[in-house]
Amino acid sequence: MASCSELAWPEVDLWKNLIIISSNSSSIVDSFETFYYYNKNMLFGKKHLSAVKCCVRNPLLIAPDNFCRQLCTKSKSPIERKEFKKVLVANRVKLLFIRSVGIYSEQDVNQMHRLKADEAYLVGRGMTAVSAYLNIHEIIKLAKMHDVDAIHPGYGFLSERADFAQACNDASITFIGPPPEVMLRMGDKISARVAAAEAGVSVVPGIENPIENAEEAAEFGKQYGFPVIFKAAYGGGGRGMRRVNKLDEVQEAFNRATSEALAAFGNGLMFVEKFIERPRHIEVQILGDMYGNIVHLYERDCSVQRRHQKIIEIAPAPNLDPQKRQLMLDDAVRLARHVKYENAGTVEFLLDQDGRHYFIEVNARLQVEHTVTEDITGVDLVQAQVRIAEGKSLEDLHLRQDLVTPIGSALQCRITAEDPSMDFCPDSGRIEVFRSGEGMGIRIDSASAYAGALVSPYYDSLLVKVIAHSRNYKTTVNKMMRALKEFRIRGVKTNIPFLLNVLNNQRFLDGLVDTCFIDENPDLFKFVPSQNRAQKLLRFLKDVKVNGPMTPLVTGIPSAKVTPIVPEYDTRPLLKGWRDVLLEKGPVNFAKEIRKNKGLLLTDTTFRDAHQSLLATRVRTYDLQRIAPFLAHAMPNLFSLEMWGGATFDVSMRFLHECPWERLEILRKQVPNIPFQMLLRGANAVGYTNYPDNVVVKFCELAKKSGIDVFRIFDSLNYMPNIILGGVIETAISYTGDVADPNREMYSLNYYLKLAEEIVKAGTHILCIKDMAGLLKPNSSKVLLSALRDRFPDLPIHVHSHDTAGVAVASMLACVEAGADIVDVAVDSMSGMTSQPSMGAMHLILLAGIDSADVSKYSAYWELARQLYGPFECTTTMKSGNADVYVHEIPGGQYTNLQFQAYSLGLGDKFEQIKRKYVEADALLGKLIKVTPTSKIVGDLAQFMVHNNLDGPTLLKQASTLSFPESVVQFMQGLVGQPPYGFPEPLRTQILRHRERIDGRPGESLHPVDFESLRQELQQKHEKQIRDVHVISYAMYPKVTDDFLTFVEKYGPVDKLPTHAFFMGLSNGEEIDVELEKGKSMRIKMLAKSSLNAEGEREVFLELNGQLRSFLVKDKEASKDYTSHPKADPAVIGSVGAPMPGEVLQIKVKEGDVVKMKTPLIVITAMKMEMIIESPLDGVVKTVFAKPAMKCQAGDLLVLVENHSAGCLSSSSSSSSSSSSFPSSLIQSTEFDLLNRLTDGCCSSKEPLECGSSREIARRSLE
Repeated sequence: MASCSELAWPEVDLWKNLIIISSNSSSIVDSFETFYYYNKNMLFGKKHLSAVKCCVRNPLLIAPDNFCRQLCTKSKSPIERKEFKKVLVANRVKLLFIRSVGIYSEQDVNQMHRLKADEAYLVGRGMTAVSAYLNIHEIIKLAKMHDVDAIHPGYGFLSERADFAQACNDASITFIGPPPEVMLRMGDKISARVAAAEAGVSVVPGIENPIENAEEAAEFGKQYGFPVIFKAAYGGGGRGMRRVNKLDEVQEAFNRATSEALAAFGNGLMFVEKFIERPRHIEVQILGDMYGNIVHLYERDCSVQRRHQKIIEIAPAPNLDPQKRQLMLDDAVRLARHVKYENAGTVEFLLDQDGRHYFIEVNARLQVEHTVTEDITGVDLVQAQVRIAEGKSLEDLHLRQDLVTPIGSALQCRITAEDPSMDFCPDSGRIEVFRSGEGMGIRIDSASAYAGALVSPYYDSLLVKVIAHSRNYKTTVNKMMRALKEFRIRGVKTNIPFLLNVLNNQRFLDGLVDTCFIDENPDLFKFVPSQNRAQKLLRFLKDVKVNGPMTPLVTGIPSAKVTPIVPEYDTRPLLKGWRDVLLEKGPVNFAKEIRKNKGLLLTDTTFRDAHQSLLATRVRTYDLQRIAPFLAHAMPNLFSLEMWGGATFDVSMRFLHECPWERLEILRKQVPNIPFQMLLRGANAVGYTNYPDNVVVKFCELAKKSGIDVFRIFDSLNYMPNIILGGVIETAISYTGDVADPNREMYSLNYYLKLAEEIVKAGTHILCIKDMAGLLKPNSSKVLLSALRDRFPDLPIHVHSHDTAGVAVASMLACVEAGADIVDVAVDSMSGMTSQPSMGAMHLILLAGIDSADVSKYSAYWELARQLYGPFECTTTMKSGNADVYVHEIPGGQYTNLQFQAYSLGLGDKFEQIKRKYVEADALLGKLIKVTPTSKIVGDLAQFMVHNNLDGPTLLKQASTLSFPESVVQFMQGLVGQPPYGFPEPLRTQILRHRERIDGRPGESLHPVDFESLRQELQQKHEKQIRDVHVISYAMYPKVTDDFLTFVEKYGPVDKLPTHAFFMGLSNGEEIDVELEKGKSMRIKMLAKSSLNAEGEREVFLELNGQLRSFLVKDKEASKDYTSHPKADPAVIGSVGAPMPGEVLQIKVKEGDVVKMKTPLIVITAMKMEMIIESPLDGVVKTVFAKPAMKCQAGDLLVLVENHSAGCLSSSSSSSSSSSSFPSSLIQSTEFDLLNRLTDGCCSSKEPLECGSSREIARRSLE
């Protein structure tokens, strides 16, 4: 080091004119290239030696840094060194072990930062949250009142406000940050650009002064070319920024950016610069003390952004050329020295594709992503901020450039309350569950994310920062993925699925990302939905707790708190059953083996028709799968289990909220040795109308794949073309009338024999007689079965009947005696009345190859299980069978349902009248075979007659003027098929008038369904992975399937809940175990529910695996007195709702305006972000529901747009895709619905009779 004498500089007054060349190369520059220059006690800053020689004639001294520091202290206004005793935090941020004073807005009264501060005071009473934190006068007043030494501004709001820093200085309060003049210069992005140019740092081409209007920006774009970008002149964080790609976007982008900047920073001034395509965003962390020392703490890569806001930050930047890194580091330090920067700050650059870097701005504050810098350097930046503000130098803090070395790699992910699948729409609400991912190398920074916290719509959507640190970039990414997967945040949507997709992307793993990374990788938005099963089931239980059962309970008998005991059974390998024969020999030889069998074979209907007849089809998969393994082990000789099809398909989704396909797949795994049998309604499949051929074919294909072995197919009209279409193993002839009565002309023995001939020619493997009403008497059974056996000696015959009249056992014995191979039975405790004959009775009489003891055990299980289904128990009203079934011929399931509903309405004495009208209606329609859907058609007409007080002759007289039920009209059109004895005339002509008729098989005239189109429609509406089975369900039951999928998305796999809990919910103190999958279970305990709060809500408290959970639930009954904003209908395209909670900022249309698709309708603001809501279609604004400054919740209806061309609201109803192919009015029907379809004489209601008004209509119609 040169000495003073070596330079031969003359002595002058040390304190008047001093040049000090520092010997510390870490804080200045090697080889004495720069120095500090003081003149008249004023620090001018660092200058190059040559420049200073021009202005300073008498340089005096060369000295080491410590002496330099002392001289600096003496040469400017004395810097007071002090230790703060009390610091006010103007926003939420961490501090040292100093007494802290927090401030909070009225909206943040429950936030953690208020509770954790040593002292906390309210600011901005009566103001909005943002306005409260920007209230400089009140904050300073409060600080002085409570003897605050210093104020730390935190991350946002006032952290870049020079006027706030000046106000602190004026009040003799230390501002922990840069001096006001530096903040003013760096906070103004245009001034910062000028300073950078002065310091020799390259900048992006842009304007020199703030722009006042969009026209100035347009001129800039014309000069430099598009794209350009608007930036807030006095703020950062990605707010107040808009990219403009072409000239006609300038005005709207300027308006939005200005408005957003004004809301976020209190100043809407804009500047505009050329938009750099595909750059990397690199920022350098700097620290400066009061003595002119500057150090950099290396760089961060912040290129993973959306809406110009950072999502993931990495330090140091991966795959960055060392020379380019050093150039940016040097430029950052040079600029900081040039402006005399103090405290913490960030110098930000864009690095283009050619390796050129451009200065863009200085963030004169601590940034959210400072954490990654802390992890790789070991420097606590917040501590450094405070110590520097106390007057300490970087040397005091041991921060010399040569000592700052990055170690390893760090990565920060910002977990935000946003929905990435909805364009990162911010979410707000109550966090119901919060569990963080932790472990070695993981740091969590959060103060407001915890169970019970309210995520406010007033601020940035950041919930928590997760920082991973490891020895290299790859292991750091792995640590982060593990941590994110361990997070559990429920109650608000988060961006965790998106973050995981980013971390798994190969470009990201290779460290080759730029600011276009997200835009160019649409796969980042393909999410595997979180199962979230536990939380969803808790949501179901808490909603039931407050608002009652979600499946209508109708008898008044509660579901018993019992657990049916599964009998013990031999767990050795399963014995072979008839399914093994089928799989080994194929259908043809399978049929031959049945004929070779010497004993009686039984089909057990307990799993379907029995509970359809006795318990309104409400038996759940939960109880079926518990007993299923017992059947597989104890009764392998059963011919089949009739366990699917019929009404179970509809009811499973509509009322039990479970997937019928999953039921089939679950039971198939448990019973691999007994054939599964389903009831297929020919061209109706499992619906209530004829479907296009490709629907039925696809349905059968999927049913076979999922586990069905025997297709029992029937047609309600015995219409052969519909039967042939099924391609079945077992074809059923629907039985009605009495073949033993020689006086009956319709449905004679010859009719059945001729029909059987056609069936055999079509290639059936088994012939079935389906006696759905229990009309087969013993003598009729002998006549029919004997004739069939004589005609078809090699064909297996299967008989199905109901015990409504009480003679089914005798009839089945007669059938077996006459040659039947298989009969349907139900286990004893589920048999009799409208169900099937008793399994035990048939076995004991004919020895059907099963053990009587096992039958008893099986029956005992169901005897107890029936108590779970008390709300649907038919014996509430039906105490025994009734032989009048031979008169009215009402099918078993429909009979019990009609009787039950009559009694539940207090109209039990009118049930006989209902039955008489049913007989009249049947006669008017031509004496149909009454099975779904014809039973429903007869019932609808009977209901119509009751409602309108019509008898048969009167109806015939007035037929041409009456509005008949839609099901009756469609039957007369031929949409169900052709009745065997033709349509009744002239009634058909009177009903149809000028409507179209179909002669022949309906499926021939129906257009094929586009399954791929349906799949896409479902996928757009539901987060669940759409399978083929969902698509085919949607084709048959659009609304039911749609509602079911929506329910499951909200409430999860409710089929896993015990039956009592599903129907009734849990009482206080009740505890249940729920097995989610094999080896994974949870324990739920209901604790209590609170009284009603001011918002009409109750808080429900539960325990999940011993941990407390609580939920706020809207009490629907109590909330009737509360007014609420209407919700958008997702099924109607023109029903435009709020995509996120927020505030209406601007209404851009009025009622009657003609709009095009993408026309801006509403601007809403939330979490410092503005969002333009656009019209989803061309049309006319029918109604504007939004009001200026209105607070809205997600889904609130804002605008209703009417389809301009159609003149009506455009609907995206799921039925629209199929309505052109088959009649929609029949799609939603149920099998048992005489009383539950009363509606204005049209009988077209789609919902069961539940509401009071419908009950009253039914009561009046029957009285």
